[in-house]
Amino acid sequence: MSERTNGVVFPADWPAPDAAALARSHSLTHTIRREIDSGDGSISFARYMELALYAPALGYYSNAEPKFGEHGDFITAPELSPLFARCLANQVAQILQTLGDADVLEAGAGSGALAAELLAALEALGHLPQRYFILELSAALRAQQRQTLERRAPQLLGRVHWLDALPEHGFRGVVLGNELLDAMPVARFHIADGDVVEQHVAYENESFVFCERPASVGVRERVATLGLESGYHSEIGLPAEAWVRSMGERLAAGAILLIDYGFPRAEFYHPHRREGTLMCHYRQRAHADPLILVGLQDITAHVDFTAIAEAGHGIGLSVLGFTSQAAFLIACGITALASEPLDARAQMLRAQVINKLTGPHEMGELFKVIALARGIDAPLLGFVMQDRRHRL
Repeated sequence: MSERTNGVVFPADWPAPDAAALARSHSLTHTIRREIDSGDGSISFARYMELALYAPALGYYSNAEPKFGEHGDFITAPELSPLFARCLANQVAQILQTLGDADVLEAGAGSGALAAELLAALEALGHLPQRYFILELSAALRAQQRQTLERRAPQLLGRVHWLDALPEHGFRGVVLGNELLDAMPVARFHIADGDVVEQHVAYENESFVFCERPASVGVRERVATLGLESGYHSEIGLPAEAWVRSMGERLAAGAILLIDYGFPRAEFYHPHRREGTLMCHYRQRAHADPLILVGLQDITAHVDFTAIAEAGHGIGLSVLGFTSQAAFLIACGITALASEPLDARAQMLRAQVINKLTGPHEMGELFKVIALARGIDAPLLGFVMQDRRHRL
């Protein structure tokens, strides 16, 4: 059963949002309704997802509610342990050493945990970047990131600079995106009697509902190449591909490292995955209904890494590696870090974290790492143990 409070729908056995969250969700609902009413009675799911996540002050990533860690809605790898950042630092250091004077840009830095631990690890390795840019549009998250850096790496805060938009052309360095692409809006489509229809969102009987409209040209053209059968539902992440192209065009020399959950195209659109990959996260609960808890829950979709590789290749980037998170972290030294002496309890906790990060039934296999590069030819450390580029 579901409950409705101040117009906000949520399952009755889940923690109820507080009054401020309910009011914010109610305001966001009205914002989305106005856009629906100003058009033909619906908006594309991609536009709904964009508003639900990023509407100024109201969207999920634009408000100040906690999102990461045990007290938020989900836990990312940097939140689990500094081990993730320390491994990633070994790969970043290799690229910085190859380039000489260079910068790091982290897009969508979450709580700031990765930035703080990565900078500390790079300092220990003797390979600090000239500058550490954080591309973050949310004022609330910027404030949280600054607090995290002040607490964990105060001596390095002077190297950190926040950006409102992608850098100018000519960027040299490493671009990082950990769980970045999965939170970009996706188009939802359905194959009906051999035709492609696109999922839209309307508002009826005091609730958001799905409806179907003729697919946009971009969605129709992409789906036509997939050979899917009638009844198949899935997503296409066109904004993620556009972001890769835009960032790649600005990259004069260096690498874009993207870490996210997803599959190569053949696995993404596998016949057994005929309901798509869309997922929502609220208070450590995963479910598949993006039309409830508007602005109070994360909405994500898995990444088609073949599409990401194609987007990079199309603007002249080389794909230098593609592998699982487990293989990447092992190649970057997580086994060696696991041998550092600790007391018995700390060793047990570290083992649990490493299993979470690398276990095949945990994050180790579901999460993938792809490297897109310009001006770098040498093999990258993180892909020497295993490289799955042939699967893209």
